[in-house]
Amino acid sequence: MKSGNKKNSSTKACSINLSDLQEHIRKAYLADDRPWVIGYSGGKDSTCTLQLIWAAVGTLSVKKRRKPIFVLSSDTLVETPVIVNYIDETLSKINSAAEIQQMPISAQKVIPEIADSFWVNLIGRGYAAPSKRFRWCTERLKINPANAFIKNCVAEYGEVVMVLGVRYSESATRAQVMSLHKIRGTSLSRHSTLPGAFVFTPIEAFSVDDVWAFLLQNQSPWGSDNRDLLAMYRNAQAGECPLVVDTRTESCGNSRFGCWVCTVVTKDKAMEALVDNGEEWLEPLLDLRDELAETQDPERKREFRDFKRRSGSVTFVGDSETSIPGPYLFSYRKELLRKLLEAQEQVNAEASPGEKVVLILDEELREIRRIWRSEEGDWGDSVSRIVETVTGRALPTEAIDDFEFQIEDARVLEEVCNKHDLQPRLMARLLEAERSMYGFKRRTLIHRKIASILEEEWRDEATVLDERKQYLKRRRRLSS
Repeated sequence: MKSGNKKNSSTKACSINLSDLQEHIRKAYLADDRPWVIGYSGGKDSTCTLQLIWAAVGTLSVKKRRKPIFVLSSDTLVETPVIVNYIDETLSKINSAAEIQQMPISAQKVIPEIADSFWVNLIGRGYAAPSKRFRWCTERLKINPANAFIKNCVAEYGEVVMVLGVRYSESATRAQVMSLHKIRGTSLSRHSTLPGAFVFTPIEAFSVDDVWAFLLQNQSPWGSDNRDLLAMYRNAQAGECPLVVDTRTESCGNSRFGCWVCTVVTKDKAMEALVDNGEEWLEPLLDLRDELAETQDPERKREFRDFKRRSGSVTFVGDSETSIPGPYLFSYRKELLRKLLEAQEQVNAEASPGEKVVLILDEELREIRRIWRSEEGDWGDSVSRIVETVTGRALPTEAIDDFEFQIEDARVLEEVCNKHDLQPRLMARLLEAERSMYGFKRRTLIHRKIASILEEEWRDEATVLDERKQYLKRRRRLSS
């Protein structure tokens, strides 16, 4: 990571009594046997929290450091590459230093299930880019992976304490949420959604100045340089995107580090600032993100979106002839995949040594390939062809089974469908449904699958809209 200008500006003294705070942390740590899970995003607040806890627990004898502290970082797989590189390097340092210093600390990342990843949903299934009304990403990419880890800890230890670097001064909403579940007489709160999980917020009284004062006046115990973190914030003009463990946690806002693909905000100010401050190699990502944002323009949605929903039905706005846009068109999703891979190639060609970027995993590409075959009848294997065309490499794939349809089968199917005036995609879907159930003794499921496919809207848009128009005319005539 380019650290930028490391010159340190004068910093106000921390207004918090650190001796009292460290004693408070030690008492909380020794109070019970519940393991701690520290949410670590790599930003200033979570770094301050981890460093404070490390210093407090480090003053205890090795014998008293009896319960584990898990440092948990959530990687959505679409984080800003600068942040990914920084966090990966930091987690490695944390684990090495913890082992040397005999600290009960271990750091790890959690990622979404491949079927829930951003690109599998957007390019594979055609989900439209997230918006304030349709924010499908947060739960899949952030909440579920973190909660799965916490639930596993609860299952193993009975209860767990989440340690979060959140502060009252961040916003009125954050302060209100933090005060909702406080347990009287303790330093803990009840987690709003996870049974067996409690929350500890050691820097809740800190201001932004307090956080930076502490970081710049105290060395990192795992060997990082907090001035690099300050330089990164300056270059990105950014705030921190916290570990999200429930739907009440505010989304990353306009100036926060977060997912580089985020279209919930109007502009990605952090990414723009990084590019303006010397990280020009990130520009292809900014361009692709801006293109995704353009697909949300109400005047242009029809260029990119199907007139049918993913369920195959057509839904209209009230009593109008306007249908609600569905998923991205298959043709546009193929174009997006090509542009994503091209951006990956361009970024890696321009990035500094050691800053290799993977924008989409092979596992995601294989899942997209599976979805396109089963839902779009893509027997021509568009994913593999696009990958080879753009990157020059073959995508490692395994046949689903011995009866996987090939591009030659697609040509035969198209000829037959043209001859009998049938839709190739409909027939491909039916054949894929039959293939997927091959070998099953009971035929109930295949009958349901076939019925579900046939119940979808298979007529063209003009026919459907004309029918709607005639229906509304009849209604108006009967009501007049």
